[in-house]
Amino acid sequence: MLSKNLNIALVGNPNSGKTSLFNSLTGLNQKVGNFPGVTVDKKTGTTNIAPGFDVTIIDLPGTYSLYPKRADEWVAYKVLLNQDETVKPDMVLLVADASNLKRNLLFCSQIIDLKIPVVVALTMMDLANKKGTQVDIPGLERELGVPIIPINPRKNKGIAPLKKAIELAAEKMQQIPAGDFIDITSIAAAPIAALKKHFVGFSNYRAVHYLINHENFLLDAATQNLIESIEIENKFNPTKTQAEEIMQRYGRIKHIMQQTVVESDPLQKKLLTEKLDNILLHRYWGYIILLTVLFLLFQSVFWVAQYPMDGIEWIFGELGGWLGNNLPEVWWSDLLINGVVAGLSGIVVFIPQIMILFGLITLLEDTGYMARISFLTDKLMRKVGLNGKSVMPMISGFACAVPAIMSARNIENKKERLLTIMVTPLMSCSARLPVYTILIALIIPSKLYFGFLSLQGLVMMGLYLLGTVMALIVAWVLKWFIKSTERSFFILELPVYRGPRWSNALTTMIEKAKIFVFDAGKIIMVISLLLWALSTYGPAKKMQVVTQKYDALVKVKTDNNDKIEQSKLQVRRLTLAAIDTAVLIAEYDSLLNINTAAIAQLEKERKTTLLQSSFAGSLGNFIEPAIRPLGYDWKIGIALITSFAAREVFVGTMATLYSVGEDADSNNSTLRQKMGAAVRPDGTKVYDLATGLSLLIFYVLAMQCMSTLVIVKRETRSWKWPAIQLVYMTGLAYLLSWLVYVLVK
Repeated sequence: MLSKNLNIALVGNPNSGKTSLFNSLTGLNQKVGNFPGVTVDKKTGTTNIAPGFDVTIIDLPGTYSLYPKRADEWVAYKVLLNQDETVKPDMVLLVADASNLKRNLLFCSQIIDLKIPVVVALTMMDLANKKGTQVDIPGLERELGVPIIPINPRKNKGIAPLKKAIELAAEKMQQIPAGDFIDITSIAAAPIAALKKHFVGFSNYRAVHYLINHENFLLDAATQNLIESIEIENKFNPTKTQAEEIMQRYGRIKHIMQQTVVESDPLQKKLLTEKLDNILLHRYWGYIILLTVLFLLFQSVFWVAQYPMDGIEWIFGELGGWLGNNLPEVWWSDLLINGVVAGLSGIVVFIPQIMILFGLITLLEDTGYMARISFLTDKLMRKVGLNGKSVMPMISGFACAVPAIMSARNIENKKERLLTIMVTPLMSCSARLPVYTILIALIIPSKLYFGFLSLQGLVMMGLYLLGTVMALIVAWVLKWFIKSTERSFFILELPVYRGPRWSNALTTMIEKAKIFVFDAGKIIMVISLLLWALSTYGPAKKMQVVTQKYDALVKVKTDNNDKIEQSKLQVRRLTLAAIDTAVLIAEYDSLLNINTAAIAQLEKERKTTLLQSSFAGSLGNFIEPAIRPLGYDWKIGIALITSFAAREVFVGTMATLYSVGEDADSNNSTLRQKMGAAVRPDGTKVYDLATGLSLLIFYVLAMQCMSTLVIVKRETRSWKWPAIQLVYMTGLAYLLSWLVYVLVK
């Protein structure tokens, strides 16, 4: 009878195809969390193996052997040694790369000796064939004593046989092979035997790992002392044992490969991957190609997204205008139009850009080019105190700083890891994209050079480069203050180039759009509705004074209109030929038009004054003296405060502030039109070139994301570093924004 609660640990070397297999098996049935006590992702998912037989797949971090060095490797290690309280695997699904079989078999042989039921999924068979490597899979199965299934998860090939092998292995879970891959007792027989007396059922190899790493295991003090005494009594040497074990394993692996693997002449012609690397990793051309790729990336974000964005803006403009013309002028219609619809428009309009950006980044990752960027930039990174491994978190920061900072766990050197965490928020994340888009559209003309180079796209790329350059400068400065004697090494395995999976890119685009709409969108909507309330209501006495003042002024103009109408009526009754009644009536109509225009102007001034007297206006006016040197008014001040919850809230805030108090005729105007028409009391435009550039620089450099501060605290286990981050980024943003405003003005 098969267990209905079978847990399968998915393990393998990095870049072996483990993630692709996990996605292929689990599809959308995935959950992402953290392992308790450590900041390492825990991905789990369910899959159907056979009718009525579902299993849970736990995707463990990639590791090369059972001798961990990094935090994520320790997570996988403890799960496999049954030292994780929350994850207890019943079986191991090991992914092995056929094109690097010797290295992958080391980890495989260690898992086998733990005496856990194992099924091996052999990936990269197509690449092995291209290299001229032929694998005798039945022979390899006999040598290892475990089932081996060739698969291609990218094309969903071999998944059915793999599931069948898992089902058969589950039925024979108690029939573990008695023999060991290597005779570990020949290295440390006495301590192994002594420990196994106290741990019944342990394999010889599991006993070795208890002797080596028991200090890191979930054992009580008495057990720890017992193992320590066994080590001392038997003069157990962990380093020597590990070295001799690895030598024995590679000796056996060499013999197995001679029997089961036929490799081609090493002098064969280079594979396509190597030929491409000669170009893409060239000491000069590599950097030119990298800049070209980034340039095309940001050009595409602007050029391709322009059309759907214009369509979305038009739809919301028409919807706002129709609602304004057909709904009664009551509080709930104002809330609907200026709160809900304005907030939604600030969310939906940026979906095309976010989808395009993430889709293109996914394609770069899928092809294997993203790893080359790390390799290319290692030399530059080292000059500022980082290394090539810092590049991936920093590039990930273009998407979101939170997972990017978490991915810095893979950096072994503590100083370089901390520096990476401290500067990653300077990379322009996708939350800044809506802010950049709206401001660039306001101040930068939509010009094309040579028929295809967009000026707005060039400015966008410039902002991303500015954030990157500032991150490198700050890292160089901080490296003198953060001391460490620990040496670092940069070892990176470059994946092979592969054709992009368009379906994978499409899935990512949809998922990122959903995350933006339902995660960031919820924040934007809540703040938009809150802002509508704060912008509509204010201190009762203050609002009453404004209302009474304008009521009186409007009454005077209205009374004048009534008197003019009466005079017109009297003139119409005159029939004396000496009086030209048509001329008099025309003069009265002119006076009526002037008065009517004055009343409309007074109503507009009333709404502006009420907005300034509201709770939101009071807050904006309070901070305006501090931000006036940067060219910002009180409305921008409110947006700076609200966008601290999430940077993209800036657009939702502006959508609400520029909608509250507007006439029904203005409801079909787009946010860009409303912001472009905004003027200061002296009649000058609010969003001129100086103010726009100043605001762009501020959003490139400022730390305006509570989630990022929280994750930095969790990763560094101290509020010291996020506090330093907040202070230096805010100070840097203020100083450079002021400098830009002064120079441009």
